[in-house]
Amino acid sequence: MANAPIRLLIAASGTGGHLFPAIALAEKLPDYQIEWLGVPNRLETQLVPKQYPLNIIAVEGFQQGFGLSSIRVLGKLALSILEVRRILKQGNFQGVFTTGGYIAGPAVIAARSLGLPVVFHESNAIPGKVTRFFGPWCNAIALGFEVATKYLPRATNVYVGTPVRSQFLDGAINAPLDLAIPDGVPLIVVFGGSQGAVAVNKLVRESAQAWFDAGIYVVHLTGDRDPEADSLKHPQYIALPFYNNMAALLKRATLAISRSGAGSLTELAVCGTPAILIPYPFAAEDHQSYNADVFTSSGAALTLKQSELTTQGLQSIVLNLLQSPPELAKMAEKAHAIAVPDSAEKLAQLVREVIET
Repeated sequence: MANAPIRLLIAASGTGGHLFPAIALAEKLPDYQIEWLGVPNRLETQLVPKQYPLNIIAVEGFQQGFGLSSIRVLGKLALSILEVRRILKQGNFQGVFTTGGYIAGPAVIAARSLGLPVVFHESNAIPGKVTRFFGPWCNAIALGFEVATKYLPRATNVYVGTPVRSQFLDGAINAPLDLAIPDGVPLIVVFGGSQGAVAVNKLVRESAQAWFDAGIYVVHLTGDRDPEADSLKHPQYIALPFYNNMAALLKRATLAISRSGAGSLTELAVCGTPAILIPYPFAAEDHQSYNADVFTSSGAALTLKQSELTTQGLQSIVLNLLQSPPELAKMAEKAHAIAVPDSAEKLAQLVREVIET
């Protein structure tokens, strides 16, 4: 009788930055039986492919300070650990993979309490508190940025990059856009990651007329939380909450204006898209600034602080860049150099080594 397939529980929840790398990994393990661990009302309920059964647990993150809400969160954490233990035992799982966030806590604790191996992927240049705390408990920490190693001295670190969605590595990246953008015109693509970026959206709308006057087109992915998303109308301006084929869009872009979440940066690197990065100033431990620093120090992007940015400043920086094709070409080359196109394969190989030995 043939050996039964290995069963892997993937704990990835919340944002595209947590979910897309996990989905990319799952696609590289076709011989595994994979199930998902998530929480209610988050993106995983929409994004996780149907072939991976989704187990839902009630857990949430700690807020600043300690009070009655913290006691409630601790109670939920204890119950969720017991629930994940039950899922792991009943499902005869042989290992756990997680991309961090607060779902990682119960997943790691439950797995290690049962003697099961854990691989943790940390996509950011500065690991979060969850990664730093649980890293030493895990069999391996897969890193999206090599610089993160110095923050995890007691963990087993392996640099693999951050996996991207399959559309960035197959023919979809060269597919024509179903958008009314003439060939040859400069194109700015603005996006804020899977959650959008309302402050950046406002700045872009205020700046856009100067770009239109210069013959530039703008595709603006506003997210679904911006009440003024439809406030600007112009023939050279396309506003959408999201766009499915981000790979082809970023490949066509002359320049991107983006937050600096790890997932967005990975996609920019794979596409070789020059970028202006505006880190989200309230990100945990300012991790988006650390991510942006990797790209800026290598020459792949410019980083602008949201608190210091004005409409006139953004207008002129963008126009100066678009009037300098050699500078854009150099930024594109540096972005490509950061990319790890086979990251999903490297991560899958690491998971196999940890779980199958």
